[in-house]
Amino acid sequence: MMLYIKNMVCRRCKMVVASELETLGIKALSVELGEVELLHPIDTAQKATLSANLYALGFELIDDKKSKTIERIKNLIIDLVHSRNNDLKTNLSQYLSSEIGQEYSALSNLFSEVEGTTIEKYLIAQKIEKVKELLTYDELSLSEIAYQLNYSSVAYLSNQFKKVTGFSPTYFKNLKSRKRKQIEDL
Repeated sequence: MMLYIKNMVCRRCKMVVASELETLGIKALSVELGEVELLHPIDTAQKATLSANLYALGFELIDDKKSKTIERIKNLIIDLVHSRNNDLKTNLSQYLSSEIGQEYSALSNLFSEVEGTTIEKYLIAQKIEKVKELLTYDELSLSEIAYQLNYSSVAYLSNQFKKVTGFSPTYFKNLKSRKRKQIEDL
């Protein structure tokens, strides 16, 4: 049995959900971003308890197909940007289509309709948040960050960063109170 969970966006989220499943005595075969495969089906009462407990932790069980697809798109993009350093061998539309098994135009229309933004803008928001994170750590140069996130140039990264945040990357790096957003708030 598969469960789909909203707001599962990082390794810690996976650990929290796995821990909650264990606490409730529910055996999972796998816990991935936004998806949990259970060893055995659970009954309605167990599902309600799990749903309430997950909700208290900031997660939400998803039942409808549209929400599952949207969450799958978001999790694929988050994983790509934050865990795989934007290591994409093909373009984003082909990647999402092959991973989800639907035409990109249908995915794009659904995402825009439900989220009120495009998949591309969501990707850019994730990439800019990753840039903020890397700037905050101060371990990589802007050139290394641009390369790591597959920007064609530092100038392109800087322009996109300024368009989204209103600041240049250098100005942001020098700010005393760096305001980063949580992934699920993007």
